[in-house]
Amino acid sequence: MPEGPMRVLVVDDEPMARASLRALLNDDDDVELVGECADGEQALQSIRVQQPDLVFLDIHMPRRTGLEVLELLEDDERPRVVFTTAYDQYAVRAFEVHALDYLLKPFDDERFRRALKRAKDDWMRDGDRSAGLRDLLADLGQDGLAGLERVEPPEVTIENKDRISIHREGRVDIVEVASIDWIESADQYVRLHTADCELLMRASMGHMEGTLDPARFLRVHRSAIVAIDRVRRLESRGGGIGRLLLADGTWVPVSRARMATVRKCLG
Repeated sequence: MPEGPMRVLVVDDEPMARASLRALLNDDDDVELVGECADGEQALQSIRVQQPDLVFLDIHMPRRTGLEVLELLEDDERPRVVFTTAYDQYAVRAFEVHALDYLLKPFDDERFRRALKRAKDDWMRDGDRSAGLRDLLADLGQDGLAGLERVEPPEVTIENKDRISIHREGRVDIVEVASIDWIESADQYVRLHTADCELLMRASMGHMEGTLDPARFLRVHRSAIVAIDRVRRLESRGGGIGRLLLADGTWVPVSRARMATVRKCLG
């Protein structure tokens, strides 16, 4: 049985994606985050130096793809891998067969926890780290991702300003607009915060701002939209910026450029 925490490396060219994975990993006392990489060349060097037990590996990255990184590693250098990918389930059939696990972007916290548990279970069994990756690379062949199609951003359907339909992983999540406390930017995604859950979906903040009812929602920062009726306090922070206290206790930043509008809206 391995000793100490499982050592994990995060590889993704999107800063917000790395931040999300870092936050999720930091909540687990059984793992140790040993590094982060923003491109394939960094990943190749870090894997060889750090020798992590597990890598969360993006596929499309600058300099080298995630698959190119694996191809350049010797069998005994290849760690366990959970792929993070924007390919749909049909296109990633090879990953389903051979990879330890994969996370289809956008994924939620529960899906992440299932992938991490599967990786920890394999690590505790001290299974063969390289066999599945060897078969995966063989299946994909020299062309790597040739023939695989990127997922188009799912259409966000807002019905009569009251309901949002989010399509992902073979299901449709329905969110009542009235249940939303605030919306947070997460790079090419947005995160909906409600009283019951958080939902990640592929959309822009500009799209959400332009679609939601401006009488009910207010853009207060480039990274935040709030439900006006959830706001309980506005505080100035100096330098012209501020922050809002929401009903659930969350503090949301207010940018300098939007302070006057927020003050006017809140009366």
